[in-house]
Amino acid sequence: MISSAIPAERASSTRNRLILIGLWIIFYAGFTLFTPPLLDDADSVHAEVAREMILRHDWVTLYANGIRYLEKAPVLYWSMAASFKLFGVSTAAARLPLALSVLALLLTLEAFARRAFQSTRAGLYAGLVLLSSFGIFIFTRILIPDLAVCLWLTLAMLCFWKTEQQEQPSRWLCYGFAACCALNVLTKGLIGIVFPVVIVLAYLLLTRNVPRGTFLRLRQLHPLSSLAVFFAIAAPWHILIGLANPTQGHPGGVAFVHGHWSVPLPTDGNVHGWFWFYFVNEQVLRYLNLRVPRDYDTVPLLLFWGLLLIWLMPWSAFIFNDIAAIRRDRTRLLLGLWAAIPMLFFSFSTRQEYYVLPAIPALVLLLAAWLDEDAKEPGIAGRRIAVVLFAFGTIASAMALFFAYSGTKPSANMDLASMLQQNPGDYALSFGHFLDLNREAMGAFRVPLLLTAIALFGSSLAHLLLRRRGKAHAANLALAAGAFGFLLAAHLGLQTFSPVLTSRQLAAAIAPQLKAQDLIVIHGEYEAASTLGFYLRRNDLHILEGRSSNLWYGSFFPDAPKIFETKESLAARWPGPQRIFLWQDLSNDPGPLPVLPGPVYLIFKSGGKEILSNRMGQ
Repeated sequence: MISSAIPAERASSTRNRLILIGLWIIFYAGFTLFTPPLLDDADSVHAEVAREMILRHDWVTLYANGIRYLEKAPVLYWSMAASFKLFGVSTAAARLPLALSVLALLLTLEAFARRAFQSTRAGLYAGLVLLSSFGIFIFTRILIPDLAVCLWLTLAMLCFWKTEQQEQPSRWLCYGFAACCALNVLTKGLIGIVFPVVIVLAYLLLTRNVPRGTFLRLRQLHPLSSLAVFFAIAAPWHILIGLANPTQGHPGGVAFVHGHWSVPLPTDGNVHGWFWFYFVNEQVLRYLNLRVPRDYDTVPLLLFWGLLLIWLMPWSAFIFNDIAAIRRDRTRLLLGLWAAIPMLFFSFSTRQEYYVLPAIPALVLLLAAWLDEDAKEPGIAGRRIAVVLFAFGTIASAMALFFAYSGTKPSANMDLASMLQQNPGDYALSFGHFLDLNREAMGAFRVPLLLTAIALFGSSLAHLLLRRRGKAHAANLALAAGAFGFLLAAHLGLQTFSPVLTSRQLAAAIAPQLKAQDLIVIHGEYEAASTLGFYLRRNDLHILEGRSSNLWYGSFFPDAPKIFETKESLAARWPGPQRIFLWQDLSNDPGPLPVLPGPVYLIFKSGGKEILSNRMGQ
């Protein structure tokens, strides 16, 4: 009996993995690699950093628009640069490494769930929940490293969990844990080691005699040789970039002045160097909300925790059942600590919407365990949740239909940006621009809204009916189908909204006219129109009234290119022989243009942005 069950289980596991890989290909590695175009801000800035990495043949110091970009760890950029080397510089090549990270995380979670809960169906649920979760999908539409953080953290926790199944922990599993921590540090900074180490320590303190039992177990985890592995992987880049970007002039520091902390600002020839900027400014001071320049916003605490439910929908309806089951065994306790510690860590610091992502893989595993147990023995809890989901699904579907048909359907040549209500104060948030949407603009999203209504109502109704018939597994699959339908609607909606978020269409308009000697000027911060640099293959964009944000610190190094224009310098250039393309945001942020001597020609306008020039094309 046992011998015949093992091949069947293996066949089931293989079938499940093939299904999950197929879904990954459709939603993460298919058309979503190519559309929409890269967006302004972090999306195209990070792609441009990788492009300049291969352009400069410098894999140590990061550059954006020819200026040192010292605030980020390198793994994301190394992966994109390698993709560019293999496939050429393109939108799809930029997104491919992140898509592969999703695949790796998918296979890791499937294996983790299958082994931890001894069920092939738990592995299937882990994959379905991960791939269909809104947060995982939407934050892989932007080139940020946080999904890779999830991957390394999950691999580290898998290595540690395996050691807990052994009386004498395997040396190689301990080394794997150390290597994953090192790769995470090279991906996102110090949280790469803080999170896994704190999770492990908290778990050992709760499951061993304190402190003797915890200390003895730590000694069994080969700490010294594992630490050597960690430094062998993590240290070289940190040393090389520190030596390549030393302190210029007096290093300054952080001082306690008049009852509060003060950070001296750099001036020309006086910067603190990479070690200060990366470790002190970007790690410590950012956590304390003292980072300079302060070009970011923070999500309110209650909203931050509430977003976790949104990013995991519709599966978040089962989270409270997961929490109740955490005390049942040590595996669930480990997963509970894993989910809680990143959330608690960021509760005391500045927060962005995507900072919840490191907690999601642990919740995915807890959800997979509960869904699997409930599918084996359906209970009243599942039926009650089905009623709640149907109520929410019906309300959300009705709202989607209302907005789909109450909004004004735009004409073919109407610019969506003209229908929005600008809220510049919200743009420091990752998706702050979506708060500009109003009832009138919703008409442009009729197809995504109709698809949303069908997916939410249809799946929640099917889920309810199947639950009542005791078919819990089929009900869960129906819920997954609706979640994937919603992701398709989200992708279509992002594609519709993308002209407001990208300058790709402006880059395409001026590309046929652009010559190597022409000058491109961005009125505002570099990030506001960073897609111009990536799609036009230019790393020499000039900036008017925007010496801030990502280019600010690197601009103070003595060898930084002189790309920052003033009103006076631009006015002096305008009547000259050099052709100038001037990008600006029509919302008048950062302010109105200066008076320019000579004619001003409109070249192209789209998405609430326009390109002006001092001469017409020839």
